[in-house]
Amino acid sequence: MGVAVSVGIGLFNENAISSNKNGIAGDLNNLSVMAREYAVKPSSLAGGATNAGPSFAGFTIPTGLTTTANGTYSISSAGSATGISFLGTSSSQKGANGSAVTLTDIVTFTKDSVVITNP
Repeated sequence: MGVAVSVGIGLFNENAISSNKNGIAGDLNNLSVMAREYAVKPSSLAGGATNAGPSFAGFTIPTGLTTTANGTYSISSAGSATGISFLGTSSSQKGANGSAVTLTDIVTFTKDSVVITNP
């Protein structure tokens, strides 16, 4: 009986970590979409695009989105003409080594598309 309880607790903890990672990934993807919208919006409309093309330079995370129920978010690599990187850190979950769960989203423009990666 004790083994079953122990296994159940272990599964619950793993599920909580997985759920939190999914929440962080969702938040990072939302920020990535906002950054992409900013990059292609003309500067005359408070965006980053200029005559030279789209740019992430000047993008900031909206105040209400720097901290959510899933974690805290920051720009880990400042916006440039071709990309921006976000870092999400769990507010509640710890990984196997005891450190906070972190995820990174990188948004990069290619010639004809926008690529969002979660390395």
